[in-house]
Amino acid sequence: MDAITKQLSVVALAVSLAIPMAVCAQPHGDPAPGTREDNTGKNVRDRDDAAVVPTDQAKGSDQDVEMTRAIRKAIVADDNLSTDAHNVKIVTLEGVVTIRGPVKSEAEKKRVAALATEAAGSADKVKNLVQVAP
Repeated sequence: MDAITKQLSVVALAVSLAIPMAVCAQPHGDPAPGTREDNTGKNVRDRDDAAVVPTDQAKGSDQDVEMTRAIRKAIVADDNLSTDAHNVKIVTLEGVVTIRGPVKSEAEKKRVAALATEAAGSADKVKNLVQVAP
């Protein structure tokens, strides 16, 4: 698979996973009409050059993309998880899975990590950066 085809596959995967989540997401703490939500605090961590972000997935192998897909599918299928947990960032590079983002509770953090570990085959292959939102 050439690099362009791989990038397009990753983009298609991201879009196909994001659309159902966006449609099913229940609003919580929506900003007042006419204003935009300020995601500055959430996005600050993505500005660090060392931070793994979803677009880095294009650098991964076909197996890495499939691993990410399997983890996302497992997380989204768990109806006990909140919308925030369903939307954690998942990036797999060279067989190492990075999960990051806010969740509502310590139990959700553990559940997301358990689903990622199950798909990865080992806790050593999962870098858990998930945080419980204040």
